[in-house]
Amino acid sequence: MTASSAVTTGTLVVPDARLYYEVRGAGPLLVLVGAPMNAASFAAAAEQLAATNTVLTTDPRGHFASPLDDPHQDSTVLARADDLARLIAHIDAGPAVVFGSSGGAVSALALAQTNPDRVTTVVAHEPPLRELLPDASAQRAVTEEIIATYDLGDVVGAWKKFFAQAALPIPDEVVEHMFGGDRDPLQVASERHWFDHELRATTGWVPDPPLLRAVPTRVIVGIGADSAGQFCDRTSRALAAELRCEPVLFPGDHTGFVGDPAAFALRLQEVVDEP
Repeated sequence: MTASSAVTTGTLVVPDARLYYEVRGAGPLLVLVGAPMNAASFAAAAEQLAATNTVLTTDPRGHFASPLDDPHQDSTVLARADDLARLIAHIDAGPAVVFGSSGGAVSALALAQTNPDRVTTVVAHEPPLRELLPDASAQRAVTEEIIATYDLGDVVGAWKKFFAQAALPIPDEVVEHMFGGDRDPLQVASERHWFDHELRATTGWVPDPPLLRAVPTRVIVGIGADSAGQFCDRTSRALAAELRCEPVLFPGDHTGFVGDPAAFALRLQEVVDEP
């Protein structure tokens, strides 16, 4: 365990939104980002990494403490990449190493394509890049079915379909317990924004592998050691093949940084420090 580090919080006004962020520690700038996962999801790992780094975490636009001027606006990948570039410039401790997980990995890849001067290394942990898969067309149809189910008011049904597409083995009774009944209004608002305004754009984003190979930013593809056969394991391996690199394994599954933040943080530091 590390001693608890002081947390500085702030809000940065960006086009169409106000971004909540947290900063811990001192040293080289390391950004931990998700989408829709917020700063709280990375807090435990950030505490570990703050012993050697300035660690920036944020609520992505449209989620929790980062409201949009227009709550019905879509959260595009390029807008989130621009948010990251602005946050890094605002903190003024960069360029940064950016660890992105899930939709945050997609944001980080877009950042490397659009603002490579802001980021020295991107660790893209399990980006859900559907369009790289050979069955992209079928997966696209499933995504639309998931969103339609949610918009019909069947929240539990939508999550069951989502976990089935993701190949995440979560029992139906657990899904019903997590997403049925009374729930936190902030969590529900974040969920609705993700289903209606983020999921489609994130999974449908198409990276530019030749550009990612050409930019000075080092791009590392990360996969959970326990994610074999899952949707994001497949998409991550497809991305690694396009980038002509070997993926690196991290502890746990898609959210290993939550399950064992200390081990995950140690592995991330090892991966970043490797030449």
